[in-house]
Amino acid sequence: MQVHPGEIVVLMCRGPLGSGMEETYQVTSALKHLKWGKHVAVITDARFSGVSTGACIGHVGPEALAGGPIGKLRDGDLIEIQIDTRNLIGSLDFIGTPDKIVTSAEGAMILSQRSPAVDLVADADLPDDTRMWALLQQLGGGTWGGCVYDVDALQKALQR
Repeated sequence: MQVHPGEIVVLMCRGPLGSGMEETYQVTSALKHLKWGKHVAVITDARFSGVSTGACIGHVGPEALAGGPIGKLRDGDLIEIQIDTRNLIGSLDFIGTPDKIVTSAEGAMILSQRSPAVDLVADADLPDDTRMWALLQQLGGGTWGGCVYDVDALQKALQR
C-alpha cells in the first residue's frame, strides 16, 4: 500500500499487549526523508522516541488489543487531528467516512459500537514476561495509568 500526502498511517497492536510497546522510529524516520513526509501523520498505540518528528501521536489508549478505538479504524476513515503547540493541547477524533461526516461525539459512539475490521493479534514471539507486564499494567489502569503496577487496582481486579 502506498502512502500519500495528507494521509494518516495507523499502527495498531504495537502497544504493550501487542508487541511490548515497541519504538516506531523506523516509520517516522522514513517519512522524514520524503519531500512530502511532513504531511503524513502517524497514530499508534506504541511509543515514539525523542528523535521522531512530524505529527506523531502515540501511546493511544486503550490500545487496540484492549478494545481501544484505534483497533476499530478502517481504511478510508476520516480522522481530525488538532494540535496546538503553544498551549500544548490537542485532539484526535474519528469524524466519519467520505460518505458521511459526523461530529466527534457521534464518531466516538460509532467506534464504540464497531468491531475491528481485521483480526487483531499480538506478535507471536512476544515473550511471556512481556505479556505478563502488559496484562498487569492493563489491570492497573493501562498505559495512561502510569505504565507501572498499581497494586491496589490489581488487587481489586483480581477480587472481582
